[in-house]
Amino acid sequence: MEPIDELVSIRKQKERLFREAGIETYPQDRGPYIDTGTITRQFGETSSEDLEKEGAVVSVAGRIMAFRDFGKSAFLHIQDRKGKIQVYARKDMLKSPDFDTFKKFDISDIIGAEGKVFKTRTGELTVLAEQVKLLTKSLRPLPEKWHGLKDVEERYRKRYLDLIVNEKARSVFVTRARIVEYIRNYFAARDFMEVETPMMQVVAGGAEAKPFVTHHNAMNMDLYLRIAPELYLKRLIVGGFERVFEINRNFRNEGISVRHNPEFTMLEFYQAYATYEDLMEFTENLVSSLVLELYGKTAITYNGREIDFAVPWRRMTMEEAMRELGNFDLAKLDDMSVLTASARELEIEGVEKETRGKIITKIFEALCEEKLIQPTFVTRYPVEVSPLAKRSKDDPDLTERFELYISGMEIANGFNELNDPEDQRERFVEQVRKKEEGAMLDEDYLAALEYGLPPTAGEGIGIDRLTMLLTDSPSIREVILFPLLKP
Repeated sequence: MEPIDELVSIRKQKERLFREAGIETYPQDRGPYIDTGTITRQFGETSSEDLEKEGAVVSVAGRIMAFRDFGKSAFLHIQDRKGKIQVYARKDMLKSPDFDTFKKFDISDIIGAEGKVFKTRTGELTVLAEQVKLLTKSLRPLPEKWHGLKDVEERYRKRYLDLIVNEKARSVFVTRARIVEYIRNYFAARDFMEVETPMMQVVAGGAEAKPFVTHHNAMNMDLYLRIAPELYLKRLIVGGFERVFEINRNFRNEGISVRHNPEFTMLEFYQAYATYEDLMEFTENLVSSLVLELYGKTAITYNGREIDFAVPWRRMTMEEAMRELGNFDLAKLDDMSVLTASARELEIEGVEKETRGKIITKIFEALCEEKLIQPTFVTRYPVEVSPLAKRSKDDPDLTERFELYISGMEIANGFNELNDPEDQRERFVEQVRKKEEGAMLDEDYLAALEYGLPPTAGEGIGIDRLTMLLTDSPSIREVILFPLLKP
């Protein structure tokens, strides 16, 4: 195979020759062109005989993905946003350009073609081209062995190429768009209002995470890219918008893995006069109906395992999960030294200075997370890891909170919102005292609470991880169009 530089040089020379021959190589052309999906719907079930009688003429546009030259005729496959269609050109029927010029077009060029629709002997829907127009000259050839790339990062770095040649990649992002659209419609139908809250914040809050810091020159002040929209959304509940949701980006200055990207998309929603039990029911109905909408069934395969989204989903407390899945009985471990020793045995680091609640949570994550395959709500989290959640009525060390696990991944987190200003202040102060990640004293939020936050439940759902599940994608990078990579 010729080196890429030589191929580019040949194509650039060809582009110059086209221009010298009076052929525009980058015209601003608007068609009108009909997409391949519409052509398939209109003519796909029509017989060859009826197509011939009808003599329908269409104009299509797309990128040349295959070009088979048979001397006095040629078959092309062109690709647009809806799929591919075959174009057939014959020397004795092509009116423009002349056939020899047409055969100089390259794979990856973008063309428009006009002609009658017919079916080949094999039944393939085809456009018999009378006019072909070069719409964009491609100066680089498409890769021949894209699917065999050992360095998958190359797919993420050159996502535009990935989308051209990889049908699976295109389908993932089409499905992602459908997921977000369905969620928006679901919330709108239940009287939730979509809102937008600040991406740059004076005080970072709403989650335990290290923020990205930036600087506003005109105001000469540091700002933080948001780690969560929570505190602003709850301000809106105080203001009287009793059902709000936001689908937008969060930024956390932390590690990268198959489940983590520093920039990710989160759905957060809050409902006044609701409880976390209401949100669990809301969530299982939302997701199960979404799966049914996408696939016509509630059971799908992820990572080689069948996941059944049929409701109701399993509910268990953290203590029950540790006992049943991890053979770890919290009731027998009141002594902190024994609890710490148990954590060390599990090779959990940095537990010596942690609180009981944080150690318990780390043990739960080590023992149970990977075993939570079917959709499961885990409830009653310790206060120390739930600084914005209401305490449990029957145990002040626990909170009215859940996390949703599917296929070993945390997908959602929800709780009854803490609306006692004094309790909230004490927890913020304790976070700051311990210098926890992202811990800041948000006086304005505390002032908002003093005006009165009605009984409210709130939840966050990770759109990227949900999309991973519903497209059987092994890495979060597969479902983010342009994931963060080192240059």
